[in-house]
Amino acid sequence: MNYWLLKSEPDVWSIDQQEKAGEKGIVWDGVRNYQAANNLKKMKIGDLCFFYHSNIGKEIVGIVKVIRSAFIDPSDKKKKFVAVKVKFKKKLKNTITLENIKKKTSLQGLSLIKQSRLSVMPIDSKCWKILNKMSKT
Repeated sequence: MNYWLLKSEPDVWSIDQQEKAGEKGIVWDGVRNYQAANNLKKMKIGDLCFFYHSNIGKEIVGIVKVIRSAFIDPSDKKKKFVAVKVKFKKKLKNTITLENIKKKTSLQGLSLIKQSRLSVMPIDSKCWKILNKMSKT
């Protein structure tokens, strides 16, 4: 299993809207950055993703699960980019702010810090465990 982080502006698509989408999930589309799109292509069914509210909040707020691997993004008229389908898994007991992530030395290598504009990024298993632990304290 692989781990990822997906960013969404909460006024565009929030964790609450994701939860309301239920078991059928939603298509994670509209990604037009090539590096982020390549990350989408690497996602497999069953992979887990942190759901990050960007711009407003700047915090990890939940976890979603990939339920359909990469396919042509229906919102891309040129058919060059891909989308995946994800469903809500859970909200975090305690959100993890970007400020707190930056304070943790063991997380300094995260793309979230190094490439802050990237909307889809991998998270290694060590960082996944650290972030999960942070959400419980």
